[in-house]
Order: sequence, then C-alpha cells, then structure tokens
Amino acid sequence: MKQLTKAEEDIMQVLWQLKKANVKAIIDVLPEPKPAYNTVSTIVRILESKGFVDYEKKGKGHIYFPLVQQQDYSNQSLNKLVDNYFQGSFKSMVSFFVKKNDINLNELESVLKEINKKE
Repeated sequence: MKQLTKAEEDIMQVLWQLKKANVKAIIDVLPEPKPAYNTVSTIVRILESKGFVDYEKKGKGHIYFPLVQQQDYSNQSLNKLVDNYFQGSFKSMVSFFVKKNDINLNELESVLKEINKKE
C-alpha cells in the first residue's frame, strides 16, 4: 500500500467519515481556510490513481468513496513507523511513548486492560 501525503490523508479522513461524497461535500467538512475546489478535485483524482478511492457517476458529477479501509491504512502506517523508528519493536515504541509522555501507572494499567479484553 502506498503512503499518502498530508493533504491526501486529510481528504481520506473526510471520505472515511462521510463514506461517500462529492468534492463540494469534502470541502464543506475541511477546516478553514478551505482549499480551492480544483485543489481538492486534483487530490481526489490522485487518490483514485493510487487505488485509495473510486467513484460512481451521478448526473454530471462524481460521488467518491474509499476503497481502502481506515483501519488497514492505520495499521500499515503504524507498522511503517515501528519499522523506521523503533527497529521493528513495538516494545521499544511503547516504552518511548510511556517515557516521553509521562504516562502514569494507572493509565498504563488501563491500556493493558484494554489489550487483555481484545484477546
């Protein structure tokens, strides 16, 4: 799976939220200052060429929808982060975040409980 730019990821976040949308609806959800219509349209077409979105024709326009699930992209991005910055070790990544973010014992126990629920 290809990596997305920040702008592409912003558009994907909106499409994951809306499920289906035309360019105008995407722009409506984006924060101020709103990008130009042509800018968003171009980014959506790039996402289409990368295989992240597809469209269905509606009248003279297009309704875009994601082909890649948010969870799949998040998982791939997290794995890339772990590989690139923590030598593939999730333990090293968690240790780093615990130390850098001053996570207390109660928060860590809460995280462990959530992990154990998933098993």
